[in-house]
Amino acid sequence: QVQVTESGGGLVEPGGSLTLSCTASGNLDGLDWMGWHRQRPGKALEEIANTKADGTITYASSATGRFTISRDNAKRTVHLHMNNLEIEDTGVYKCLVDVYTSRWSKQDYWGQGTQVTVSP
Repeated sequence: QVQVTESGGGLVEPGGSLTLSCTASGNLDGLDWMGWHRQRPGKALEEIANTKADGTITYASSATGRFTISRDNAKRTVHLHMNNLEIEDTGVYKCLVDVYTSRWSKQDYWGQGTQVTVSP
C-alpha cells in the first residue's frame, strides 16, 4: 500500500510564508505527476501547482509569482513554498501523486490534507 502524508500547514498573518511538504511512502517504484490542490471554504477544489517527472512545472494563476513547487525524488517528496500569503489563500491543501507501483501500473493517491489559515 502507498501512503501520502502532508505537513507544514498552520496559522500565518497576511504577507507571511509557509512551506508545505508531501511525502509518498510504501510499495512504489517511482513517482510521476505530483501536485497540490486546495479546498477553500464554500469553493470547489482547485489545482494550485504540479510538477511532472520530466521537470515540467505548472502553476495556477492564483499561485504564479507567489508559490514555488519543487520535488526531491530521492526523498519521494514534493514541496510547496508559499510567499506573500493572502486571507483568500485559507483552506485545506491536499497533495496528489501519481505513483508507479510497477513498470506497467500507475495509481493516484491523495493525502489527507493540511490546514492553512491566513488571518490578521
